[in-house]
Amino acid sequence: MRLLIVEDEREIADGMKTVLSRENYLVDVVYDGLSGLDYIFSNLYDLVLLDIMLPKLSGLDILKNIREAGIDVPVILVTAKSQTEDKVTGLDMGADDYLTKPFDAAELLARIRARTRSARNTNQNIIEYGDLSIDKSTQKISCRDESIKLGKKEYQLMEYLMANPEQILTRDMLINKVWGPSDESEYNNIEVYISFLRKKLRFLKSEVTIVTTKSVGYSLEK
Repeated sequence: MRLLIVEDEREIADGMKTVLSRENYLVDVVYDGLSGLDYIFSNLYDLVLLDIMLPKLSGLDILKNIREAGIDVPVILVTAKSQTEDKVTGLDMGADDYLTKPFDAAELLARIRARTRSARNTNQNIIEYGDLSIDKSTQKISCRDESIKLGKKEYQLMEYLMANPEQILTRDMLINKVWGPSDESEYNNIEVYISFLRKKLRFLKSEVTIVTTKSVGYSLEK
């Protein structure tokens, strides 16, 4: 399960990421509102932990934008004690819950489990494109009657491609999503994992292909 933390207090954000990563969640962190909005629009996340007071774009503005766009990802607002009015406004705007700073790890994990429990029992776990489907809960990719389990990095790459079909995703975008901040060593690794995925698509006899745009990136096409 992939979570997004949008929090400008780096110590809090990094502490939350450490706690969640120990529980085997895949976690991305951004530190300003505009980056948070961009990441949420990627449709990669099963839940968002969203601070209200953010630079560049407030948490409430982010919430308003994504709900108006029809994005129904569960959102837990992270607030200060003095932001009671903002909590109410946020819940009215479509937030699913809120956490008041300071909070402990047990409360954080309990709130996340409560908000993702129902989502795990719906088709939100399935992404489809062409004759392919990918199951977030099992990390299996299927085509008609055949299916195959993907390795961790293969799955993360394929999930991102399938969430954004027919769009060119740059190498930097893919590396940042799957490996984190850019590292020169990952530029070669991404070629390897794209090759693995292409072989698995051929094994499944899928009509879907991963197309390379030279010197730019990759896109999923049919």
